[in-house]
Amino acid sequence: MNLSLIDPFVLAQDYPESLTGNLRSGHATCVRFNRKGDFLASGRVDGTVVIFDVETSGVARKLRGHTRQIQSLRQEYRLKESELLVTRTNLCSWSRDGRYLLSSSQDWKCVLWDLKDGSRVRTVRFEAPVYIAELHPFNHLLVVASLFEDQPMLVDLSSTIPVKHVLPSAPKRPRVDEDSAINGKQAAQDAKQTTCVTVFTASGSHILAGTSKGWLNIIETASCQTIYSTRLSTGVIIYLRLTASGRDMVVNSSDRIIRTIHMPNLDDADLDPENIKVEVEHKFQDVVNRLLWNHVAFSSTGEYITASTYKNHDIYVWERSMGSLVKILEGPKEELGVVEWHPHRPLVAACGLESGRVYLWSVITPQRWSALAPDFAEVEENVEYIEREDEFDIHPKEEIHKRQLDLEDEDVDVLTIEPAKGETEEENTFTMPVLLDIDDSESEEEIVAVGPGTMRRKSPGEGREWMNGVESGGSGDERGKKNATNGTSRSQGRNRKRKADQ
Repeated sequence: MNLSLIDPFVLAQDYPESLTGNLRSGHATCVRFNRKGDFLASGRVDGTVVIFDVETSGVARKLRGHTRQIQSLRQEYRLKESELLVTRTNLCSWSRDGRYLLSSSQDWKCVLWDLKDGSRVRTVRFEAPVYIAELHPFNHLLVVASLFEDQPMLVDLSSTIPVKHVLPSAPKRPRVDEDSAINGKQAAQDAKQTTCVTVFTASGSHILAGTSKGWLNIIETASCQTIYSTRLSTGVIIYLRLTASGRDMVVNSSDRIIRTIHMPNLDDADLDPENIKVEVEHKFQDVVNRLLWNHVAFSSTGEYITASTYKNHDIYVWERSMGSLVKILEGPKEELGVVEWHPHRPLVAACGLESGRVYLWSVITPQRWSALAPDFAEVEENVEYIEREDEFDIHPKEEIHKRQLDLEDEDVDVLTIEPAKGETEEENTFTMPVLLDIDDSESEEEIVAVGPGTMRRKSPGEGREWMNGVESGGSGDERGKKNATNGTSRSQGRNRKRKADQ
């Protein structure tokens, strides 16, 4: 949309107002914007990763490489005296330039994709299902993954055979030399901890890990050793998310409290691990309904926090300066899972757990059509119009034709893309090639071309022979017709034989 058509006061609004649209290509379970915000990656139940163009709402690319669904892993945690189901979702991770995409699935694999041609650069298989996997912010061949009931791993994909480094889950505690019994008890408790989520810092020099006992571990990437640990919650740390600058972090925990933390400068050359202080800035919760939060995210500026609710269809938006609730986004009457905020615009995307649609909340922008005709001005009420002296003069046709020819000679720039609000130009930006294949461009329905101008819907399981190792030899409808024809011919042959014997 042309920025000159938008009211500047609308551009100043930092959070969305209402539901404005939805995207659909299969049953989506997780979404993630790239750094520029022009593409949205969506993981589906059938293991396919679909990439939407945000401006056109169309499908830009489909990536097929997982054999099981890219969706939530549910694990039961006991909190107080009741059992809660905490929903965990495997997300996609973009590289800094937007060319590479990392996806994780329930098939115990992580796949690194090259979006230039849609090929698989690397495939890593683990010994357990993957909770979440993240790319290094500056090295797309370095991945950190947290595993189900297993130790997290730092994976180097530089070579053809991935190199895995095991990361610790036990927190770093101060040793009490006088009482060895206390040390032994703490060591036994720490051995039962598992890491639920791992993310890189903004520079990639450290890894932030949240455990099943509510501990936050800061791990050095180079040495794979824990340099600092602190306990943030009494429950499970479900999700960690940093702002674009890396200075602030939001923590979602199973104790129904969302915490924001101002991160220390871990890249300081004179950093002493003993002097690191991690303090909670704000706590957000619903004290009335005691809601559990499915997913949390920062706004594009980091001034707002948004969260989707467990067994509820509302999305809560808080502002961080005062810690107050500013908006409750309403829309579909279904529970919402992963929620993501556009990196530059007041646009929020969330997945519906039942329908699998990707819902979009944004600001309804009334267009300023006067920008198309600068000579006219919009008025609030009727005013008396005073015409110019030469406004309705009759000009010769030759003069009018000459003016039209002069206007046609002007060069119109249709290739330059105006940067959006808050977007900065980067040198090594990647532009995804446009595919004109119908298999990769369809959005709402699974359709195939059977002839010139003739389309039909795909049969169930068609086009997925690569998952089962079966050779594709025609559609399911054609195979059914063939079998039916063969069965009829055999039956008719038996009847003729019996008549001949009689």
